[in-house]
Amino acid sequence: MRYWAWFAAKLAVAGSVFWGLLLVISRIFPPEKEKNPLAPLGDGAKYLLCDLALMLWFLLAAGTLYLIVRDQRYRCRVCLRRLRMPIETGSWSRILQFGRPRIEYICLYGHGTLREDELRISGLTMAEWEPHSEDLWSELCSSGKENGVEK
Repeated sequence: MRYWAWFAAKLAVAGSVFWGLLLVISRIFPPEKEKNPLAPLGDGAKYLLCDLALMLWFLLAAGTLYLIVRDQRYRCRVCLRRLRMPIETGSWSRILQFGRPRIEYICLYGHGTLREDELRISGLTMAEWEPHSEDLWSELCSSGKENGVEK
């Protein structure tokens, strides 16, 4: 739940900042009170500057939304820290042995692993979050016990 609350908080802060910027733009370029029928574009430079300011505002808002979503995607679902240590697995040349190439990111505190495809051609495959158990050492030592090797 903290993961989605953090995402909503980032969106709310960005939304309030961009709402304030939109109010500033609307105060800088107020609507005309009297329209002159002989010169409908009497002050064309003012319209151009207003359009450029709104276009810049939109590009900044869209870019900020993209960065927020991208940042949220690479955060741990439990502790909200950035995921680290990307490891490449799989191989295109040995796809039958090792599978498709993927990149795995882990939480430094052992909360989980994020696995995503190295190459995303279509938007159908999503990144997979695999949570780890609370007892990290038992999970790490379990592979040795399965093979009958105990030290």
